[in-house]
Amino acid sequence: MGITSATRHKPSGDQSDATTQPHLPQGTGRQRAATQSTDVQRERILQAAAQLFAAQGYANTTMAQIVRALGVTKPFVYYYFRDKQEIFETLSWRPAVDCFTALDFAADDPRRASEKVLEGLERLIRATITHHPCAFFAYREPQVYRPEYIAAQKKLAHHFYDLLCPLLEEARRDGDLDFAETKITALAACSLPGFLYSWYRPGGRLSPDEVAAELTKLASRVIGLQAKN
Repeated sequence: MGITSATRHKPSGDQSDATTQPHLPQGTGRQRAATQSTDVQRERILQAAAQLFAAQGYANTTMAQIVRALGVTKPFVYYYFRDKQEIFETLSWRPAVDCFTALDFAADDPRRASEKVLEGLERLIRATITHHPCAFFAYREPQVYRPEYIAAQKKLAHHFYDLLCPLLEEARRDGDLDFAETKITALAACSLPGFLYSWYRPGGRLSPDEVAAELTKLASRVIGLQAKN
């Protein structure tokens, strides 16, 4: 998901707000309260914009094109979103959250660390595939995002790796995994879904489930999963 830093840092207080959407400047749209109806309209705009961003990129997509694709007026779109950058960031934020909270298991989860690592990696891979094409925007056009957005995404990435690295080390102590460098192993395993943006296309020979299964199998090799006797 664009930001893959595994730099360990001391957690700053409660991590429960790690998924909070980056603050948007005042004047964002004219919508003040969300309702079921407004949520439907926002989704219409987001889906139309996602197709355009995926097909022709951020710079070549204009608000006028989004408006035409929807068959509405510009004030309709501006009621919900300040500009196309806000639309782009909203589309990018959803996969970022789903990917980087893939290891958010319950504190009392009794499973072995290796089981949690494998499930977390599979969740990460599946989330990347599920959110196609929006999950790839951060790889394709990282220059688009505001500093506030980048900071929020980095916070999510740190949250993910602060969970993954200790789990990897615990699983190694348990004798379930065999690897040398924790950070390199974590980054290498998580780079597998990252490279999807360069080759994955829906409707290919393998189904999304089959792609996820194959990549999870490869990730298990990267982390040195030991065969059970």
